[in-house]
Amino acid sequence: MLDSMPSMVVGESMQGDKNSVLAQKPPMLTKKRLRWLILLSSFPLFGMMAAFGIAPDTSVEELPIEQVVLSLELPETHVASDVDMTFWRQERIQRGDTIATLLSRLNVNTQDATGFLRDTRDIKAVHQLVAGKTMHAQTTAAGELLLLRYFPGGSEQLVMEKAAGTFKLSEQPAKLETHIQMKSGVINSSLFAAVDSAGVPDSIATQIVDILATEIDFHRDLRKGDRFTVVYDSLYGNGEPARAGRVLAVEFVNQGTPYRALYFQVENGESGYYTPDGKSLRKAFLRSPLEFSRISSGFSSGRFHPILKTWRAHKGIDYAAPTGTGVKAAADGIVAVAGWQDGYGNVIFLEHQGSYSTVYGHLSSFAKGLKKGQHVRQGDIIGHVGSTGMATGPHLHYEFRFKGVQRDPLKVAMPTANPVSSRQMSAFYEYTKSSMARLDALRGTSLAFLD
Repeated sequence: MLDSMPSMVVGESMQGDKNSVLAQKPPMLTKKRLRWLILLSSFPLFGMMAAFGIAPDTSVEELPIEQVVLSLELPETHVASDVDMTFWRQERIQRGDTIATLLSRLNVNTQDATGFLRDTRDIKAVHQLVAGKTMHAQTTAAGELLLLRYFPGGSEQLVMEKAAGTFKLSEQPAKLETHIQMKSGVINSSLFAAVDSAGVPDSIATQIVDILATEIDFHRDLRKGDRFTVVYDSLYGNGEPARAGRVLAVEFVNQGTPYRALYFQVENGESGYYTPDGKSLRKAFLRSPLEFSRISSGFSSGRFHPILKTWRAHKGIDYAAPTGTGVKAAADGIVAVAGWQDGYGNVIFLEHQGSYSTVYGHLSSFAKGLKKGQHVRQGDIIGHVGSTGMATGPHLHYEFRFKGVQRDPLKVAMPTANPVSSRQMSAFYEYTKSSMARLDALRGTSLAFLD
């Protein structure tokens, strides 16, 4: 009984309040108050408030509805005429194209095409078009040529811009981007045929040979079925291939034995190629002073001399190659002789550290500026293949000497450069991790399409 009393009291209090509210005389509704009530009742949130704000049976005076039209000022618009509009067009250069045919396909009008051909008639780069490249042109709707942009490759783009009715040429640096390329190939006839089939640039093939020259004799050791995988930088300008960059990693499987090389830059800023465990692939001497050729006569204690018609020792190696092929210094050294010497014809003698020396005979010419006493670095072009002296055809006669005695360079163990230091091995593994992963990913690639 006592527990229910509070609720009864409360109920009575509420009822009393309700009666007192309804007993009050409703206030007079003015037009201003009615507008506010109507406005509030239009929102769902205030719907209940409007219902309790008007007493029952209250008469509502009808109010006139007024339509309000506001005039808004719009920003001034300008419709471009055909004269103001310019377009960028592009055309891919086809085999046999001329600059005149390209201008026609770019919808350049006859007047500007004629003027362009006249103003650029002495600019060889404009007329020596490279198939596969793209020509970009800015024109008006009427076919007026404003600007022509052409990127033939390298690091510069040609820009021909119209100014005061004539076309002026300027060379501007192209914005180059680096893309990483991955290619694989199989040797069926030659290395160059394999890289061509795989779409690998010749400059990359040359790097592969230079990198692995101390491990593989590319003149004698290649076999059908050998395969390679290479990861390299490729530079692009304006979205088009510009040139090949540096080899980052390469694997060459020669007669079933895999050889891997990884690019790494050491602490002192010098860079080089190393095996996956950090050993340097750079030897003190190159196995061969030529990039590509064949051995026409090896090192032997006796052979029949084709000119003297007698049997005598051949204390060197002859590399058959076309006249003019570049001859490289086999190691760092000093030029001791650069001139004519009896049966050698044009010959170069280089002296190296440790009582070693090398000889390069039958040259057609010497490298420009080469002279006695000059220091050369391994791989520098010092001369060119020829047939001077006692030679029946163009080839390089190469000798490798120790304390003045000829040795067979293909059999002598060559000392190597320093490996990656122990304190840099963690950096080496981190730097080459992505290159190793790419080589692993391509190792299982099917190469049947290259057969």
